[in-house]
Amino acid sequence: MKIIVSGSLAYDRTMDFPSRFSEHILPEKVNNLNVCFQVNGIKENFGGTAGNIAYALTLMGEKPIISATIGQDYHNYFEWLKKNGISTEYIKVIENEFTAGAYITTDQANNQITVFNPGAMNYSSSLDFDKLDPKETVVIVSPGNLEDMVNYPRLCKAKGIDYIFDPGQSLPMLHGKDLVQSIEGCRILISNGYELDLIISKTGLSKEDLLGCAGAIIVTMGERGSQVCTLDGEISIPAGKPKAVLDPTGAGDSYRGGLISGLIQGKNIEQCARIGSACASMSVECHGTQGYAFSLEEFNARLNECY
Repeated sequence: MKIIVSGSLAYDRTMDFPSRFSEHILPEKVNNLNVCFQVNGIKENFGGTAGNIAYALTLMGEKPIISATIGQDYHNYFEWLKKNGISTEYIKVIENEFTAGAYITTDQANNQITVFNPGAMNYSSSLDFDKLDPKETVVIVSPGNLEDMVNYPRLCKAKGIDYIFDPGQSLPMLHGKDLVQSIEGCRILISNGYELDLIISKTGLSKEDLLGCAGAIIVTMGERGSQVCTLDGEISIPAGKPKAVLDPTGAGDSYRGGLISGLIQGKNIEQCARIGSACASMSVECHGTQGYAFSLEEFNARLNECY
């Protein structure tokens, strides 16, 4: 089975500020701000929804294919993907742009200032659906280029390809009619609780209406686990049990990678959600959205511990 992961590729660059932002900002001058924060170095991590989900799938023994754009500074990311056996065949290089990047500075009070440059993400990855075998392909449409997020569900339906719709942080930029079109016919709609409320608000559809459009809805709830919703009812899935939580960033993408691996194995949706939760529990034990690693034996032991 060919797994196409559509979404973003990004460099996450994190910095620590050895003080508090508030100590260096004059309240009466916030309308005329000109401040420089000197940080204690910078850390660069590989990120983006497509990269994170594909990484989790690879750890689960799958061979995902990323459909995304990347900028002229692609070399380090491509080396990382190659090292992990992830194909770059469907990744489109945008030579006159930089790769999407998040620049995150955190002060001693855990306040954050983030600047995000979409860069190459502004361009479509131009996935050729004519090359895909509908019977042997599953697509996840995750946050990334907005044109792709609207068009790829439509093309999946036209070709008879199973797809998962995961609008996530791109929801504020998507129109209600485009959301309805993308949700209608998807195998699974994935969101967190806030995102589901936003989908309901933007589309004017109730949760029951959405279940009439999608095969299932999975709502992730962080440390409270997740909920699998179908027309037959709702099932609560407990969260996995990490040894320690060092960095929860990207846990949702790890969940999706585990979930899809279960679908490929022919598991039912409840089993897939448990696999997703176990995978997410392992990702939070390390810093960086692609900083964790495990063998299948280690994963199966964690899954047995959790469930």
